[in-house]
Amino acid sequence: MRFRQTRGPLEPIVVLWMAIGWVGFALLPWYGIEDGFFGFSWLFDDYPFDSKFAPALVLALKGEKLWLALLGFLLAAPLLLWGRNKSDPFFGRLLVIVGATGFGWLLFQGFAIGLHGWQFSWLTSLFGDLGDRQFGMGYGALLVSGAFLFLLTLGIAARGAVGGDVFVVSSIGFVVAVVSIFIFMPILMMLANAMQTDDGGYSLVAFLAKLFSSRLWSLDCLAGGSRCGVAWNSLLLAVLVGLLTMFLGLVFALVVTRTGFRYGKLLRALTVLPIITPAFVIGLAIILLFGLSGAVTQSVAGVFGIQPTRWVYGLPGLLIAQVLAFTPIAFLVLIGVVEGVSPSMEEASQTLRASRWQTFWTVSLPLMRPGLANAFLLGFIESMADFGNPLVLSGNYDVLSTEIFFAIVGAQNDAALAAILALVLLGFTLGAFYAQRFWIGRRSYTTVTGKGDAGVHPRLPDGLTRALYVIAGLWTAFTVLVYAVIFYGSFVRLWGVDQSLTLQHYKKAFAVSWNEFGIHWSGSAWSSFWTTMEIALISAPLTAGIGLLTAYLLVRQNFRGKNAFEFATMLSFAIPGTVIGVSYIIAFNVPPIELTGTGIILVLSFIFRNMPVGVRAGVASMSQIDRSLDESSLTLGANSWQTFRRVILPLLRSAMLAALVYSFVRAMTAISAVIFLVSARYDLSTSYIVGRVENNEYGIAIAYSTVLIVVMLMVIGLMQLVVGSRNIGRRGIQKGDGGWSVRTNVSLPGTASGPTTIAGAG
Repeated sequence: MRFRQTRGPLEPIVVLWMAIGWVGFALLPWYGIEDGFFGFSWLFDDYPFDSKFAPALVLALKGEKLWLALLGFLLAAPLLLWGRNKSDPFFGRLLVIVGATGFGWLLFQGFAIGLHGWQFSWLTSLFGDLGDRQFGMGYGALLVSGAFLFLLTLGIAARGAVGGDVFVVSSIGFVVAVVSIFIFMPILMMLANAMQTDDGGYSLVAFLAKLFSSRLWSLDCLAGGSRCGVAWNSLLLAVLVGLLTMFLGLVFALVVTRTGFRYGKLLRALTVLPIITPAFVIGLAIILLFGLSGAVTQSVAGVFGIQPTRWVYGLPGLLIAQVLAFTPIAFLVLIGVVEGVSPSMEEASQTLRASRWQTFWTVSLPLMRPGLANAFLLGFIESMADFGNPLVLSGNYDVLSTEIFFAIVGAQNDAALAAILALVLLGFTLGAFYAQRFWIGRRSYTTVTGKGDAGVHPRLPDGLTRALYVIAGLWTAFTVLVYAVIFYGSFVRLWGVDQSLTLQHYKKAFAVSWNEFGIHWSGSAWSSFWTTMEIALISAPLTAGIGLLTAYLLVRQNFRGKNAFEFATMLSFAIPGTVIGVSYIIAFNVPPIELTGTGIILVLSFIFRNMPVGVRAGVASMSQIDRSLDESSLTLGANSWQTFRRVILPLLRSAMLAALVYSFVRAMTAISAVIFLVSARYDLSTSYIVGRVENNEYGIAIAYSTVLIVVMLMVIGLMQLVVGSRNIGRRGIQKGDGGWSVRTNVSLPGTASGPTTIAGAG
């Protein structure tokens, strides 16, 4: 979308954002409402004259918050552009000045004036006591900040940035703003404590001493010692998990898409099961199977006369649990990449006399490299940030995520140490990110073009197919065994003491009754269940939308700071959920953005915690779509927004589904971040389950987890139906009585299509 040359006195898009800004400034409450963001009781409580509900314009006219008056003058400043068009240099220059000044002033006054007046001592010494205060921002401030932000991007576009494309520049500005506010600001405020000492001062020496301590970097285990440093433990585990999840994800993707496997849908469901399960539940099932008194351990000990050990606690158990939990992520990323490899390239290879092995190793597999690299990176980061599995299974094998947790909530209560550990974790993730980019290189992996592509994928080598079936079968059997233990445990009256079966756990958690008011959700778990569903269903599409928009900007656009932009979008995934939760509490517990105890803070934490999955899935899939499709759309008169919506998005359905599924299930099963953010009003399923575990009510915890798994499978199936699958032209050979026929499906966005059949003699 670009500016249109109009005959009117002012560009319509400028008028639109001015109007939005003035609605926020003159009509809506400037500060947050006690009833919450979605409460509207203020409309009936002396609005707009009560200072608690008054718009900024009323507050300024009453002389109460005079510092807000400047925002009104800035919102009126674009009227100076009356009669000018965007080719006038003054047009872009004024919008940049208005947008940057307005947005900057809004942030400055918000951070400078808090609940007790001036927030900084130098402002008090400069101006004296303020004698006034202000609270967290509300509806009005939200609309005004958005208006200034997009007036700024309009000015930048008018000055020729990114070819003057308003949609692209505005998208970049929006993503940069929200990432800065909801990722960088909380993390920076958290890391500001890294140099803080116990007495509240700051010391570089103390910072370096903790950063290079033997607890982090010791290599005693290589010299016969009992253990290595926490940093090396985390790195080894993350590399192993990244490689194994990438391998298993590729195995399942190939089985489903390239072997003609009849039960592909069932296999998809089984591979998704681990990701929709609270992490500690998988760990508990593994302990029940392989622990000292586990079923498998005792069976093996009885048959072979081996003394049972605690081998599962530590690296082996963590590796099993994390590979089981994170393989579905690799599968969701890789299945779209495997489907997107062009059959015509593989057919060309075989036409040139290459064998099926040569075609797979030299053509098919190299074209999957972006997906493999992204799958490894996600597995590596997930392992680094995982908190639930190490909490249950780590034993003496300490990792960074649990060390951060105990540094914050443990007896030491050392926020500075937690920040330093987070810096080390971030360094490892950054290293993996650049290693991934180096491995992919600058080669082209385009396989989807605007040309007709009606080839048939060649058969995989017979030996490879058999190996894939064996590996997938064994891992599937293990997955089924783990979930059989989870399902069985939900009916056991008291695990380890009374193995009799009962429905009591389900009744206590999910009882339903009737009273004079109708249906009554009397079970103890219903409140957290409905809250979790609401938060997850709100955050999932927002996460997918922002993630795919960011992927579009990274793959399709070139702009200054692109590498830093990409790193920033991955930053939240590199930080453990524990740190995200604590940093959100620090950043959003006081003005100017006061969100603690609300549902919005949960939605925001899920969006920016899970956004990288949508980004990486979108990047992997979009790397296969030729730019000529975009160029053709633009040449035919469509703008960039129409091209993105009608050409790019329909070809990203696999990535869209991956982002939707992952963000939804992570919102349903997240533990580490939300444990700090839940409140009495917004209690989530995972915090409820953790509470039952702490009370030794394992039956209720496992029963609740079982219900969550069933519900999430149903929602995922519904998402699959809504999103659909992309059809880029494939043909299948059908045998008939009279010979053969080739059935070709041709599907283009925005057009009607149907099957075309070409028949021939047998």
